[in-house]
Amino acid sequence: MKEYVLDANAVLIYLEDRDGANKMRHLFEQTERQQVRLSMSVVNWGEVFYVLAKKSGEQRTRQVLNPLRKGVDLYAADFGQAELAATLKHKYKIGYADSFAAALALTNKATLVTSDPEGDKLERQMKVLRLPHHTFVADCVISLRKRTGRPSRRLSTPCPTPADWQ
Repeated sequence: MKEYVLDANAVLIYLEDRDGANKMRHLFEQTERQQVRLSMSVVNWGEVFYVLAKKSGEQRTRQVLNPLRKGVDLYAADFGQAELAATLKHKYKIGYADSFAAALALTNKATLVTSDPEGDKLERQMKVLRLPHHTFVADCVISLRKRTGRPSRRLSTPCPTPADWQ
């Protein structure tokens, strides 16, 4: 069975229905039909949790992410993964969390799903499914707070999930 490793940006693109969400939706549907397997490092899962919790709070983030856990195999970051991730970060000058996704993809001989431009550096080492690049991870619904005038970012609607993985 073909395996894909998701980095944090891939999941955020899906949840925030940004450019590239259709590709992600297709992967989740294939997973539901047991045609492909989706995997993710807990480091990248934690990055998604952090970005969403910062905008929407922890309780809402858990409501959004819990259905996805049924469709994504989460892998712990053990010593070997941490060392490989550090090596990839050093060699290819990629983000630290991104290096855990790359290490998992390399270890599992899987395709890395990313929108990060650094993914191009890894294409000699592994297959990479490129999603459209974006300039800011938290491009969700932006509204202005009346009192301070500073922008606040929060998830305004429930995020789509394929049949809530039931």
